[in-house]
Amino acid sequence: MSTVLVADTGRSTGSPAARRMRREDRIPAVVYGQGMQPITVSVVRRDLRIALSGPAGVNTVLDLTVEGKVYPAIVKELQRHPVRRNVSHVDFLQVNLNEEITISIPLRLEGEAKEVISAGGLVDPAVDSIDVRTTPRNIPDEIVIDVTDMTMDTVITLGDITMPSGVTAVAEPDTPLVTVLTIRAEELESDAVPAAEEAEGEAAEGEGGEAGEGAADGGQASEPAADSGE
Repeated sequence: MSTVLVADTGRSTGSPAARRMRREDRIPAVVYGQGMQPITVSVVRRDLRIALSGPAGVNTVLDLTVEGKVYPAIVKELQRHPVRRNVSHVDFLQVNLNEEITISIPLRLEGEAKEVISAGGLVDPAVDSIDVRTTPRNIPDEIVIDVTDMTMDTVITLGDITMPSGVTAVAEPDTPLVTVLTIRAEELESDAVPAAEEAEGEAAEGEGGEAGEGAADGGQASEPAADSGE
C-alpha cells in the first residue's frame, strides 16, 4: 500500500515567505529528479510526520501528489532548525520504482554479548547505518545484527552480514560494523589512585580539624568589643 502525501504548489520563495509558511505549520519543500524541472511546493507538517511514521521512517516511498499528478518519491534531505531541531525544509527525490538507488539504511544491534560483558568489554557499533543499492519498493526498514555470540576478539564486518534479497551493500566487505572495546587494567588502576589519595586527604583534614577544635576549646575567650554607640 502506497503512502500518499499531498503537496501544494504556488508558494512564494524567499526567507520571509518561508518563515510565514512555517508559522502556519507548513514546510517549504522542493521536488526534483528523473529529468524533471524542480518544483517548489509545501507540505503540512502534521501530514509529513504521519507519512514518515511507519517502520521505514524517512526511507518511506511516497506517492507525492502535486496538483493531481503523482510523483513516486523519497525524502532526500530533511533540513532542521539549528536550535529547535524541527524540520524547516524538505528535499523530495522523484524515483523510478524499477531502477536501483543508493540509500542509507539504519543499523540495529540485538542480543546480549554475555562473554564480552563478563570480560569487562563493551560492544561498540562502528557505524549507525549502511549504504545499499536496491529498488525503491525493496528498501529494508533496517539491518539487524545479532551480537549474542560475540567474544572479546570478534569484529563483525560488512561481509559477515547477509543482505535481504535484492539489496546490495555499497562499501567493501571488510568494512567493520561492530567491534569490542576493551577497558585495560592500567586504566582501572589509574582511576583508583586519585580516589585513594582523595580519601587519605579527607582523613587528614578531619584529624586536623579535630585538633584545631580542641585548641580553641582550651584557650580563653576573647573579650567582646566595646559598643561604639553607632
